[in-house]
Amino acid sequence: GKVVLLYFGYAHCPDVCPTTLAMLAQALRGLGPSAQQVRVLFVSVDPQRDTVALLKRYVTYFGPQFVGLRGADSALLPLARRYRIAFHRDPPDQYGNYAVQHSSAIFIFDQKGRARLLAGDTDKPAAITQDLSRLVSAD
Repeated sequence: GKVVLLYFGYAHCPDVCPTTLAMLAQALRGLGPSAQQVRVLFVSVDPQRDTVALLKRYVTYFGPQFVGLRGADSALLPLARRYRIAFHRDPPDQYGNYAVQHSSAIFIFDQKGRARLLAGDTDKPAAITQDLSRLVSAD
């Protein structure tokens, strides 16, 4: 019954993920009280490091509408294929740290779960606010 934004990323991402999620948070603030009718689902492409506790802490920084999700590769890979999301985990360095290259599409669904819009990490918050406002007010 809510408008849903679906984004694939990872909590250790140094740039694109936090910037994109901050932009979405700004777009939601533009909705005012209607933001309660929206959920942002952040699906981790790095379930080895993104534990449930870490994801919960991470998404809390962006707002109450954000939900962190993770699953084993056996669940993640079919989901990524379904949405044509590409990702690749780089080899770990000597300390076990690594980057994950990933797509940055934002899939937007209406209250009935129908795919309605595709946004990107470079879209302006005001444009997304306007799109979300139309979806939230549509029955």
